[in-house]
Amino acid sequence: MQPEANNKPAVVLLSGGLDSSTCLALARERGFRCFALSFAYGQRHVQELAAARRVAQALGVERHLILELDLRPIGGSALTADIPVPKDRPVEDMSHGVPVTYVPARNTLFLSLAVAWAETLEATDIFIGVNALDYSGYPDCRPEFIAAFQEVANQGTRLGAELGGRFTIHTPLIRLSKAEIVAQGLRLGLDYGLTHSCYDPTPAGLACGRCDSCLLRRKGFAEAGSRDPLPYAE
Repeated sequence: MQPEANNKPAVVLLSGGLDSSTCLALARERGFRCFALSFAYGQRHVQELAAARRVAQALGVERHLILELDLRPIGGSALTADIPVPKDRPVEDMSHGVPVTYVPARNTLFLSLAVAWAETLEATDIFIGVNALDYSGYPDCRPEFIAAFQEVANQGTRLGAELGGRFTIHTPLIRLSKAEIVAQGLRLGLDYGLTHSCYDPTPAGLACGRCDSCLLRRKGFAEAGSRDPLPYAE
């Protein structure tokens, strides 16, 4: 694939998980200078921040910024409150309804801060690894949300209103299955052993192997015909 950007800066939202790491690798392949943005938001699976640091270093981002944004006082999610993380759910059940692991307005908040940083970088490109197939129950992973937010960014910033810039929210994974996402990362040589996907890791940091995120990840690797390099507690 020929680069579509001639060394243009782009902000890439990087959680440290499989999807966001693949998204970063794709942004690099497309010729962007990548500025990775992660959040310490009081998440149960704080291990993902260490993974984000590993991935950012391995992929040679220009800068990796980790912002503190504690969402625990708001609560309402199994990732930020004392609510059990669902385990052992059939994959076909995961796309029905909004799951309890949904963090209220998380992608709205994260994208808003990505736009703010992009303005200071004079960047108009933002990458986010949302996926509408595996987690179609998440309202902030839908194409309609991304299109609406992109318009908000263009209407509500100095770059858009005064300087004539147009933000583009890139979602290269939004229509891919988990197996297709894994295949893309493997094609690019991404070391998935650096990543972390589990929503409820053990005290030792091992992936539980039973939460929705672990089950979808394992299914993706199996369907891609590849071995998941992560160790699992179960």
